[in-house]
Amino acid sequence: MAKTKTKKLKNLKTKESRNKKHQPRSEKKSKIRSLFKNVRLWKKVLFLGILSAIFSWLFWGIPLPTKLSKEEVPVSTKLFDRNGKLIYEIYAERKSTPVKLDELPDYIWESTVAIEDKDFYKHYGVSFTGVMRAVYKTLVKQKLQGGSTLTQQLIKNALLTPERTLKRKIREFALTLVVETIYSKDQILEMYLNQIPYGGTSYGIGAASETYFGKNAKDLTLAEATLLAGLPAAPSYYSPYGAHPELSKGRQEVVLMQMVEEGYIIQEDADKAKEEELKYAEPEKLRAPHFALWVKNLLAEKYGEATTEKGGLRVTTTLDLELQEFAEVAVATEVAKLKKQNVGNGAALVTRPATGEILAMVGSKDYFAEDEDGKVNIVFAKRQPGSSIKPLNYALAIKDKKISLSTPLADVPSCFSVTGQKAYCPVNYDGTFHGAQQARFALGNSYNIPAVRVLALNGLENFIDFATKMGITTFTDPKNYGLSLTLGGGEVVPYDMATAFGVFANQGIKQPLISILKVTDWKGKVLEEVNTKEIELTGDRILTSDVTFLISHILHDNNARSAAFGESSFLNVRGHPEVSVKTGTTNDRRDNWTIGYTEYALTLSWVGNNDNSEMSGAVSGVSGASPIWNSIMRKVLDKAEEGFYNPEDDGHAWPKQPQGVVGANVCATTGNLPDNPDSPGCPTRFEYFLKDKVGAGIETGTKDVQIDKTNGALAYPELPPELIETQNRPFLLDPLGTLVCLDCPIASASAKINYPLIAAPR
Repeated sequence: MAKTKTKKLKNLKTKESRNKKHQPRSEKKSKIRSLFKNVRLWKKVLFLGILSAIFSWLFWGIPLPTKLSKEEVPVSTKLFDRNGKLIYEIYAERKSTPVKLDELPDYIWESTVAIEDKDFYKHYGVSFTGVMRAVYKTLVKQKLQGGSTLTQQLIKNALLTPERTLKRKIREFALTLVVETIYSKDQILEMYLNQIPYGGTSYGIGAASETYFGKNAKDLTLAEATLLAGLPAAPSYYSPYGAHPELSKGRQEVVLMQMVEEGYIIQEDADKAKEEELKYAEPEKLRAPHFALWVKNLLAEKYGEATTEKGGLRVTTTLDLELQEFAEVAVATEVAKLKKQNVGNGAALVTRPATGEILAMVGSKDYFAEDEDGKVNIVFAKRQPGSSIKPLNYALAIKDKKISLSTPLADVPSCFSVTGQKAYCPVNYDGTFHGAQQARFALGNSYNIPAVRVLALNGLENFIDFATKMGITTFTDPKNYGLSLTLGGGEVVPYDMATAFGVFANQGIKQPLISILKVTDWKGKVLEEVNTKEIELTGDRILTSDVTFLISHILHDNNARSAAFGESSFLNVRGHPEVSVKTGTTNDRRDNWTIGYTEYALTLSWVGNNDNSEMSGAVSGVSGASPIWNSIMRKVLDKAEEGFYNPEDDGHAWPKQPQGVVGANVCATTGNLPDNPDSPGCPTRFEYFLKDKVGAGIETGTKDVQIDKTNGALAYPELPPELIETQNRPFLLDPLGTLVCLDCPIASASAKINYPLIAAPR
C-alpha cells in the first residue's frame, strides 16, 4: 500500500516538470515584455531625475522678480545742514536717490532707450536679433556675449551676479519673460533708471545726477542727461572723472545721434546740446567729517545700521555748513602758525545756548591728514581743562552765599590739608602772589590760589555734585581728586564743557546739545522733528539767573582781567564787548582752552597734542586757542546779528540784570560796605550782588602782626625770632580765616617757607 502511494507521488512530480518544459510561447513573450516595460519605466524615472537635477541647478535659489520693486531698492541716507546743503551721504555699498519716471523730463528716458535698447517698447523683453548675435559669438567665436535689452540689464544688475556663464544667461532669459509679464514697460524703465550703475558708488540716475552735476535729476539739461545716458555701458571707461574724460563727451555725441535717428529730438537740438558747456560738480568729499560721522552713529543707535545705510533717511542737522568750513580754516590756520611752539592739533565747537543746537564741530585740524591724529574727535576726548573750570567753582560758592563778588580771597603763600592727602601748595600761573583779591578780579585774572580757596569753601564732594548737574560727566569719586580740581586737575570732555557754559549763557537753564532737527524717510514721511521754540521754554534749571548774571558779568569785564591779560587781547571780540569768556591752560601746558559766550552763541576752542606732549611756554591764555576762538566767535555773532539763526536775535546781548541782583558801592580794599564813603582809607567801587548777600562781610581793621624784618612781609612759622618784629597794620581775614596785611609786601614765591596748613573739607 505504501509502495503504491510513493509511486503515484513520483509520477505527479514528473508530470509537473514536463508541463513546465512545454509552457506556451505566448506566455514567455508576455514576461519579456513586462521586463522591458520595467526598464523603460526606470529610464523615464532616470530622465526625469536628471531633468529635475538640471532644473534645480539652473533655478534653485533664483531671486523673485518682485524684488525689483522700488520699495526693495537700498536708498542712501543723506545728512543736510540747517539750510539744506548736503553734508554727507551714508550708504552700505552703493548710494541711490530714487526718482519717479513721470517727474523726469522725457529726454532722460528717451536718451537711455535710444542708446541702450531702441526697440524697448516693441519687444517682449528679449531681442531675438541680439540673441542670435550672442549665440553666434558664443558658439563660433567661443566668446560668451549677450544681446541684452533694458529688461535683461536690469535683471542682471539687480537680481543676478555679473558672472558671464551659460547658467546665468538662462536664468536671465527666464526672469526676463516673467518680469515682462508682471510689470509694465514704464515700471521696468523706472526701475532701470533707479538701479543701474552709473559709475563708482552711484546707482540710478538720481544718484548719478547728484554725483556728476550736483543737482536733482529732474533739473538735468538735455546735454547733461545724454552724457549720463552714455555711462551705463562702461561707467569707468566713459566717466568724466576717469583717466580720459574726453571719452564721456564722445559718448554723449553718440547718444545724441541715436536720439535724432529715433526721432526723439531734431538735429538742431542735438547740435545745441553738443555745444553746451558741461559744469561738473566737484568730486564728492566728506564735509564736516567729525560731525557727520558722529551723527551717523547717533542715527544707527536709534534706527539701526540697516536703516541708516539703506533706509533712505533724510536728516536735517543743526549744522551751519558755512560757519563749519570757516571754523575748520580758523583751526587749521592757527595750528599751522604754532608749529614751532610744538602745537600739533586744535578743535572747536560752536553752539546756540538757548536750544543746544550745534552750529559747528571741528574735531581736529585736519580729518584727512595722513596720520591717525586727524581722525580723533577731540570734542569727545578727555582733556584737562586748566582754569576754564573755575567759573563753575565760583558759581557754586556764589549760589551757596559763601562769597560775593567783593569777597576778598587771600592770594598769598598757602598750603592746604585734605584728609588722606599730602599738603597741597598751589602757585599762580605767573609765579607771583597778589595779596587780597576780591572775587571779581580773582576770577577775571584767573588767579590760582584764590580759586583753590573757593574750592576749599565749597568742598570737593559738593563741587563734583554741582559740576555733574552742570553737565560734566567725567568727575566721579571725590576720593580721586584734590583741590587741584579747580585748576584743571580732573579730565573733562569739551562737549560737556560747552553744555556747562551753556548754563551761564542760558541764564541758568541747562540745554542738552542737539545735532538733529528733523528726520524723514526718502518719501517725505516725518520720523522725528524738533521744535526749537518749544526747547527754549524747557530744560533743567541748575542756577538762578541771578548767579549766572554775576558770573557772566565778571567774564565779560575787560577791566577785571586786564592785570593778567592786558587791556587788549584776543578775549575782546571787535564789535561785541558783551561777550563773556574764560581761558584755561594747564600748568604743564598740555592743554590750552578758550570758552566764550553770549545769549546767542557759545564758542569753545582748544589746542594741544593728541599724545599729551607739552607745548612751549609761548602758548598761554592769550595765545593758542584764543585767536581761534576770537575769529569764530566774531563770525557767528555777526551772523546772529543778521538774524541768521533766529530773526528775533540782534547779535548783541548784554547780561540782563535780574530782579534778584542789586548794585552797591563797596570798599575797593576790603570789599565791605563802607561805613563812611568819604573816608580816604576806603576808596569805593561799584559792584553787583545777590539781593540778600551784599558786600563781603569779612573781619577787617588794624591789629598787631608779626613782620619779617628782612622784607616787611608777614612772618611765617619757623622764622628765627631775631628776624621778627611786631607792628600794628591794617588787615583783613578772608573766608578761610587767613590774615592778609593790607599794606605789607608779599613774600616771594621762591622763598622756602613752611606755610601754615589750611584745613579744607572734602
